Amino acid sequence: MNHVSEEDTILLSGRLFTHQELQDVIYIVQRFPLLSRNELAMTICEGLPWVAPNGKYKTEACLKLLEKLSSQGKIVLPPKRHERSPKQKPKLATLITEAATEITGFARDYQPIGLEPVRSKEGIRLWNEYVEQYHVLGYKRPFGAHQRYFIWSGNEPKQRLGCLLFSASSWALFERDTWIGWDKEARSQRLHLIVNNSRFLIFPWVKVKNLASKVLSLAARQVPVDWRERYGFEPVLLETFVDVEMYQGTCYQAANWVYLGQTTGRGRMDRHTQHLSSPKRIYMFPLRRDFRAILCGESGNAQ
Repeated sequence: MNHVSEEDTILLSGRLFTHQELQDVIYIVQRFPLLSRNELAMTICEGLPWVAPNGKYKTEACLKLLEKLSSQGKIVLPPKRHERSPKQKPKLATLITEAATEITGFARDYQPIGLEPVRSKEGIRLWNEYVEQYHVLGYKRPFGAHQRYFIWSGNEPKQRLGCLLFSASSWALFERDTWIGWDKEARSQRLHLIVNNSRFLIFPWVKVKNLASKVLSLAARQVPVDWRERYGFEPVLLETFVDVEMYQGTCYQAANWVYLGQTTGRGRMDRHTQHLSSPKRIYMFPLRRDFRAILCGESGNAQ
C-alpha cells in the first residue's frame, strides 16, 4: 500500500487533498462547463469520495473549495443560479412502472429492438422510477456527461423492455489504465473519451433470451452518435463493472466485451484504501480500432 505523507497534502475546506486530487477537481470544472455549481460539487464529492460521517456528500464544503480556487484564478465557475436541492430518491410505484405481464421468447421475436434516448422531463422522471424500483442498485442521480435509454420492442404492440445509462468513466483504474498504456497526463486530457455503462436493467418480467447481448451490441453503435449530437465528441471506449457477488457478466461476454480482471474493492478515486466496496469484474468495449492511439495522444483524431 502506498502511503501519502502530510507533506504531500494540503488542507482545504476541512479535507486533506493530494496534488493529483486538486488537479482532478480542476479537470472536472474545465471538462463540464455547462454544469451548475451544485452539480459540479455533487460530481466532485461522488468522485473523490468526499462524504460526511452520515454518508452524505459534503457539497457545502466543496462549494467553498470551488470558490477559493476561482478566487485564485485556477478555475472559472458558472454564474450562480437558483437551484433546488436535488432529491435523493424519485417518487415510486406509479401505475406505469408497476410490474407487467411476463414477456417471453427470443430477441429475434421482438425485432427490431430499439434504444430510445431519454431527454424529456417526463421521460427522465419515468426512467428514474423504473431504475429505482427494479435495479438492484436503485437510482442515483448522474452528473457530468450522461445519457439514459429506454429499451423497446419493435413488434406491435411496442413495449418497454428495460433501461440503460451511460455516464462518466472511472477516474483512475489500474487494470484499465495499464491495458490502455496511457500516462497520467494523457488520462487527464482524454478521460472523457471513455464512457461507463453504469446502469443496465432488463425488467424482471422480461424473460427474453439473448436480449441483453443484443442491446449491448445496439448501444455500441448508438452511444457514439448520441454523444456526438449531445456533447460534440465521440467516445472511443466503453467500460462497465459487474458485481461478482451478484452477476457473472455473461451478456457482456456474449457481446464481445473484453474482460480485464477485478477491481480491488476501492472507491473510484480512492488512493488511500479508505473507502471499500465489493470487488467488480471489469469489462471494456473498444468503439474504434485505434482507441489506444487516440487515448494516448498518438493519433491525429485525439480529441
